[in-house]
Amino acid sequence: MKAFVYKSARRADTFVYLKARDAFEALPLPLRERLGGLSFVLEVELTPQRKLARVDADLVRASLNDRGYFLQLPPGAQFPEPE
Repeated sequence: MKAFVYKSARRADTFVYLKARDAFEALPLPLRERLGGLSFVLEVELTPQRKLARVDADLVRASLNDRGYFLQLPPGAQFPEPE
């Protein structure tokens, strides 16, 4: 499975993995607004052998299959709920 990774312009060390390139419609509108602009970083093949630096690749694959996206936050960070 391929994933397309984007970096948030508004939130440091926050990345979004998408199932399809530029498929921003998969993100809920409040989340898109909080992330600000998203810049393409890389395309990655998420094979069962793939190791990612900060997150379990199985978790990313499951989220991509279920929701079409995965949100990676900095270690210890929590994403505040939209007001």
